[in-house]
Amino acid sequence: MPEDAENGGRLLVVSNRLPKGDDVPAGGLVFAIHEALTEAGGLWIGSANPTEEADDGLTQIGSGDYDRATFSLTESEHKGFYFGYSNSVLWPLFHHRSDLLSLDGRDFEDYATVNTRVARAIAGIVEPDDLIWIQDYHFLMVAQELRKLGVDNRIGLFLHIPFPNLSDVMALPQVDMIGGWLAAHDLVGLQTSRDVSAAQDVLRRDPQAQILNNGSWIRDGRIFSVRSFPIGIDAESFAKTAAEAPIVDLQVPEGAPLLLGVDRLDYSKGLVQRFEAFGEYLGLRAIDDPKPTYIQIAPVSREDVSAYQDIREELERTAGSTNGEHAELDWTPIRYIRHHIDRDIIAGLYRRANVALVTPLADGMNLVAKEYIAAQDPENPGVLILSHFAGAAEQMANGALMVNPFDKRAFAQAIDKAMRMPLEERKARYEDLRQGVFEEDIRWWTNAFLDWLRRAPRSFDRAVRQLI
Repeated sequence: MPEDAENGGRLLVVSNRLPKGDDVPAGGLVFAIHEALTEAGGLWIGSANPTEEADDGLTQIGSGDYDRATFSLTESEHKGFYFGYSNSVLWPLFHHRSDLLSLDGRDFEDYATVNTRVARAIAGIVEPDDLIWIQDYHFLMVAQELRKLGVDNRIGLFLHIPFPNLSDVMALPQVDMIGGWLAAHDLVGLQTSRDVSAAQDVLRRDPQAQILNNGSWIRDGRIFSVRSFPIGIDAESFAKTAAEAPIVDLQVPEGAPLLLGVDRLDYSKGLVQRFEAFGEYLGLRAIDDPKPTYIQIAPVSREDVSAYQDIREELERTAGSTNGEHAELDWTPIRYIRHHIDRDIIAGLYRRANVALVTPLADGMNLVAKEYIAAQDPENPGVLILSHFAGAAEQMANGALMVNPFDKRAFAQAIDKAMRMPLEERKARYEDLRQGVFEEDIRWWTNAFLDWLRRAPRSFDRAVRQLI
């Protein structure tokens, strides 16, 4: 880790959403940022509800141990910035679905406009020792705009989604801008070493970027680092919530296995493949085997994006077809719920489920895998089935049953193995997974990233002297 850290100053966090009320949910990213800001003091910046006209600057919406403020954007800008470029271009691209890109130059103009407005707002209030921490793909251009305005503070970016491969990124009309976007930060944090390798491949394509012997990069007269910081959960708190969760009468047969999936409805989550694999398992099971119930919770999101309408329709067809083929008068194999379920209820379902299915086609981390492990009863733990394509696979491959979600037969065999797994093996796998989940938790992630960022070199010249 770089030396010569400088302390002091506020923490300025930028994210698309921020809690606007007094209640901060326990666990997760919001909780982590809340704790970091409470400790350091500072300002949390997020988007306001769209309006007819947008003003420069920030509007304060809360204060206490730290302040909260919003930037404004118009209805038209929100459509282009959020639904357009962020979620119809960057999201599919970074999840390796360049075939789903919806390219419209006006969307990028709105994205650039909003990023520039956020940068101007920060430049207007930033103090010399403040630390700036930008969250996710909505604000890839903010740091570059801040540098244009003369802001020399340390700036970090954490990307919560995967980083695109070089072949993917070539589909982006702004591909030649990516190197400049990354280089404007002092530290780019990614979820996995796989993402770091992908980012380095993209940077090697940039003729202005040069890698140093220590793994750092130089571009535009600036030195910056790209490193992995796998995000965690508030494991202790979640375990307590799961143990104390109310019991829900699921009306399943006595002793019947329970499988559980919890995902936001998205084409990256592999839900259709998961339903198909479960159907394949049902076709393989013996007639006298227990009748398993698979509950899939998948709240609908981004319904204004056509790709999400398509995946919803396909998923409903697959669930209906599977149930139609295998259901009996007293048994519905798949229960598909597409609305929000309270966190406490989900924690209890995690603890009760014999098997968790966490099988995305592409994912930055997927904290459901970690929540499931934290929620387990150590004396009778369930089994985690995990996709090779989840970011969590780098930390959890040894204890989970790993699957390729595209391989229906192998996936079905993994489901069968999970439901037949003896207690001794389940305990051994759980203990292996539990250690990482509880040690590398959300506080570990926050401290690891911010400690590195605070020690980042403040200037090119000083960085070069450190390397000599």
